[in-house]
Amino acid sequence: MAPQFVKATFQIENGPSHEGISFGAQQSAAGEAVFTTSLVGYPESMTDPSYKGQILVFTQPLIGNYGVPSGEIRDEFNLLKYYESPSVHVVGIVVAEYAWKYSHWTAVQSLSEWCIKEGVAAITGVDTRSVVQYLREQGSSLGRIVVDDGKPAPAYVDTMKERLVAKVSTKQPYYISGANGAATANIAVIDCGVKENIVRCLAERGANVTVFPHDYPVQDVAQQFDGVFISNGPGDPSLCTPTVEVLKVLLQDPKFERLPIFGICMGHQLLAIAAGASAIKMKYGNRAHNIPALDLTTGQCHITSQNHGYAIDADTLPENGFKPYFVNLNDGSNEGIIHTSKPIFSTQFHPEAKGGPMDSAVLFDKFFDNIAAYQKVKSSSAKTTVAFEVPVQTMATERVL
Repeated sequence: MAPQFVKATFQIENGPSHEGISFGAQQSAAGEAVFTTSLVGYPESMTDPSYKGQILVFTQPLIGNYGVPSGEIRDEFNLLKYYESPSVHVVGIVVAEYAWKYSHWTAVQSLSEWCIKEGVAAITGVDTRSVVQYLREQGSSLGRIVVDDGKPAPAYVDTMKERLVAKVSTKQPYYISGANGAATANIAVIDCGVKENIVRCLAERGANVTVFPHDYPVQDVAQQFDGVFISNGPGDPSLCTPTVEVLKVLLQDPKFERLPIFGICMGHQLLAIAAGASAIKMKYGNRAHNIPALDLTTGQCHITSQNHGYAIDADTLPENGFKPYFVNLNDGSNEGIIHTSKPIFSTQFHPEAKGGPMDSAVLFDKFFDNIAAYQKVKSSSAKTTVAFEVPVQTMATERVL
């Protein structure tokens, strides 16, 4: 597709304005402006539900050089092979230099073609170093990409005030069979905006995975599962009251005393809030593939992938069995919690990172170790339970939005 070279402007509310060229949809867009320092993975980032409603500024100087892979190809679990969800969730992207020509064996289209098809505003020719410096000093700000299409510029909009999790969570449960057809575990996933690779990390370890809407009463069926996982997701965790109420039951009801629970990103924040802690809005958040997080139980440092604008205030974590698990070595923010006696833990970063790093993928193995121990307890209890079945009409193998 030949470039059209339509003028565009990236504007920050009460801040600087940068002129450039549009290479995406010929329409303006507004949302929270955030930046990522990741060197690769722009298709994965743009389809990550955690970026819902945001304008993403890429600090990598050249973007688009390896094109965009197919959004139709699926793996052995019927999960999307190259995307983290079926849709693009950013409303706009900002780059310093867009590669008008691309080359990669998986590519089926250019980044420009993809943005046009998905209705994503995109601007190139922007001094992204200046933008990032401003956002680091002033904090994440409302922004807009204004395309020279003769229409009025859109109003600035703070999508963080919206219940974004409700927009990206599946509306009906769906089911994924584990690897090799012989399940090692049955896991319930609370979908706050789950990434495909999270489900894949569970399924490839042999688990049958049932993904539930964020507000589903999982406590009613939790005893039929070997573990509960709470996923990543977008926005302000304080707005996710239904999920927090479910987690409070799982944490407080004695019948779930030994139930393994694992949360990532938003899942970590919601678990901590259910335990009694508070979340805070970070100045500009952490979005990168190279952030060091220290395991406080082993002293080992993990290089992690992150994408969040909120964090748990570790000082508000009550003395009820939970303690900090990881800490960010760049800014000292909390990166996880762990229970001292129950098989419950969570991380702010992404152990399933795609594309990388995979330093902390071992945490999924830790979750499965907890599950194996729980299964032994269940088998020795000699209690007969009725297996939970997803209703036939919801046996989809993908999220229903």
